[in-house]
Amino acid sequence: MSQTATSTPRGEFGSEFATLGGGCFWCLEAVYEQLKGVVRVESGYAGGAVPNPTYEQVSTGRTGHAEVVQLTFDPGKIGYEEILEVFFSIHDPTTLNRQGADVGTQYRSVILTHDAGQRAIAEEVIARVEAEGIWDDPIVTEVAPLEAFYKAEDYHQEYYRRNRGQPYCQVVIAPKVAKFRKQHFDKLRRD
Repeated sequence: MSQTATSTPRGEFGSEFATLGGGCFWCLEAVYEQLKGVVRVESGYAGGAVPNPTYEQVSTGRTGHAEVVQLTFDPGKIGYEEILEVFFSIHDPTTLNRQGADVGTQYRSVILTHDAGQRAIAEEVIARVEAEGIWDDPIVTEVAPLEAFYKAEDYHQEYYRRNRGQPYCQVVIAPKVAKFRKQHFDKLRRD
């Protein structure tokens, strides 16, 4: 199922969408599903040329898609700017087409915006993060309009929650989740 960016960025009951890629979508999903104000997190693919791609196609790096998460959030509880602040604290936005051992364009750092307002906020947050000198190297995060989002296969959804015992979850995802929980304790869901 795809969703185009030309439609309004509002969902049910005034919710909004954010679409982000920062390496493996399992890592981002595990963090964002714990963030206050986030209603839903779906892992998927965006930013490429092939309609309705499969994981096998995207993992080759030849479709142009990135592994992304699409968040549905309540702007009355969390703003887009806060979502991006978390984004820049949970992945390395200075490595081109890679996160850790994951290498390829499908693992790029990307913010896919749903409207001009989101693009402006993304550019402001990037400029601020750069000015704060949090990272030693320049930020290479791509900012582009979302053209289509394709939900990933069911076995990718809620992956960390369902597979905590898997080695990848223990070695890669769990430390990111722990770091997020420590840095953003005040933003954790309480339900």
